[in-house]
Amino acid sequence: MPLPTGDVIGILADNLRLRKSVLPISTRNATRWARGLDLPHGGETVIYTGLMYQLIPYIEGLVKAETRLADSPLARLTPLGRRLNRVVNISAFMARPSAGMKALYDQVPINVARLLRQAGVEFGYLYKDDLYTGALAHDLGADEVVLEHARRVHGVLKKHGVKTAITLDPHTTNMLRSVYPKLLSDFDVQVKTYLEVLAEKEPIPRTALSGELVIHDSCVFSRYENIVDEPRTLLVATGMKIKEPEKSGRMTWCCGGPVESLYPDKAHANAQKRVEQLRAAGSEVVTMCPMCYVNLSGAAPEGVVFNDISHYLYRAFVA
Repeated sequence: MPLPTGDVIGILADNLRLRKSVLPISTRNATRWARGLDLPHGGETVIYTGLMYQLIPYIEGLVKAETRLADSPLARLTPLGRRLNRVVNISAFMARPSAGMKALYDQVPINVARLLRQAGVEFGYLYKDDLYTGALAHDLGADEVVLEHARRVHGVLKKHGVKTAITLDPHTTNMLRSVYPKLLSDFDVQVKTYLEVLAEKEPIPRTALSGELVIHDSCVFSRYENIVDEPRTLLVATGMKIKEPEKSGRMTWCCGGPVESLYPDKAHANAQKRVEQLRAAGSEVVTMCPMCYVNLSGAAPEGVVFNDISHYLYRAFVA
């Protein structure tokens, strides 16, 4: 039985309002991926992670903790937990991912930064000011908190003089490119995904790849941001053969997110259904969203492999 929905949403919204993220993590964990890359601090063009890849190991840990709590008598203490969370960040005690899990997700922004450099793109990074956008709170309807946070993020971007933000994932892209302009009349930052930037550069592979990949489209990318062709163009350029599963492109099937934080069993069931669709087309699947990756790979049987698109692009264009 799921935890009380209102209290769970309340905890996430309180975290965003008080701590700038639905699931606050330390600056050290948020920016660890950039160590050794010598990225300039700020600039007119920046890589903006929105912390999505960095947060996934913690979100996964939190969902597992919620599942355990839901099956115990402690579930009835959730309202008390929300009140306590306003004083002490209790989520920090519930989600403690391994170093290996954190490194897995940190590799994506590392790959993207190196891909952009290889393509000749000049960009900086905001480090501690690379804030989460509030995507999950927006999806769950915490409108007032999201508006307040959007103003906060916009203020940071203006402070650093950012004119173009290069994003990594669908949710950060959608918030900055489509949601914020509706909330803030003066939001004028240009937002492009790294996939769009790379596709425009038409990179030539240093190493030709081979094999077949089943492509899983992000709902947010394909339906809301019209990003369908770019990932296919880049993957074909690597030498890989792309296979389309049942329900792809704009008609893609959801991975089960973002309701895993509220209804983990329903999310898992939906992910299993999508995995079966993908499996029917092939055993190696490429994703382009951290939530898709974690939900689908967690529901996959042995023999079905999932990798983020940056894994293949880095191997072809940089390595």
